Amino acid sequence: MDPREKIVLFIDGANLYAASRAIGIDIDYRRLLAEFQSKAYLLRAYYYTALVEDQEYSSIRPLIDWLDYNGYTVVTKPAKEFTDAAGRRKIKGNMDIELTVDALEMAPFFDHMVLFSGDGDFTALVAALQRKGKRVTVVSTLTTQTPMIADDLRRQADFFLDLSELAKTVGRPPAAQREAAPAVAESDEE
Repeated sequence: MDPREKIVLFIDGANLYAASRAIGIDIDYRRLLAEFQSKAYLLRAYYYTALVEDQEYSSIRPLIDWLDYNGYTVVTKPAKEFTDAAGRRKIKGNMDIELTVDALEMAPFFDHMVLFSGDGDFTALVAALQRKGKRVTVVSTLTTQTPMIADDLRRQADFFLDLSELAKTVGRPPAAQREAAPAVAESDEE
């Protein structure tokens, strides 16, 4: 990345969560912001996720609140609940359209978009931004048994950053592993 560039992060929350879980890490969102602020002028960092409204407690709520207070623009919408043909309760919460519309609206203000998603549905967005003269980095992973990134998205992007590489600076062991670690190891992290 060019330090003179204005960059914007677009994080597909569910996709990044799945990719980070697949490689066995949690994302340190404070370090993630710092990492990109050190490389270029970070204009904005968006985080997209659907929320199940009727749940009294959502496990993602503390993360959403923290992100909202710590430099991220959080975009949420209610997830849709439905019953499939087999009678199983399913939850659907796709944020692709919201992310795409925001990216296209923000395009006049940034030089480089960093997309945290491996979803092939974003290939058309990446191509549209490139036609507007924007550079696009896609962050996902190829290190899992089944790659977490669609091949056409990886090919369309100007740059591909493997999450397992980025994890060296913004990753940490999952919470369960951190809690099981001796206290000395935790104090070394801070």
